[in-house]
Amino acid sequence: QVQLVESGGGSVQAGGSVRLSCKVSGSSVRFNTMTWHRQAPGKRRELVATIRSGGTTNYVDSVKGRFTISTDNEKNTVYLQMNSLKPEDTAVYYCTLEAKFWGQGTQVTVSS
Repeated sequence: QVQLVESGGGSVQAGGSVRLSCKVSGSSVRFNTMTWHRQAPGKRRELVATIRSGGTTNYVDSVKGRFTISTDNEKNTVYLQMNSLKPEDTAVYYCTLEAKFWGQGTQVTVSS
């Protein structure tokens, strides 16, 4: 059974940093495409960052240069390092494995 558990969310002031973690069990981050999505109140869920098994990454334009997705194969965990946070980054953040298995989400709130 594949399970994903996010952690690391919280409240931060604009300009600050947060690192989200997503611990995976039942499958491997090394051999799957891992993604982070977010959903802000009243908005559609959007894909934020992708990392493929070969290590290539992609980001939505609004976070390029500020967010970094990475994996730790030994810990079987995927991370989202978020720097220079803006109030518009406020959302519930979800990690996924192949966009098939989803975590429960973690709230990130950025105050101005």
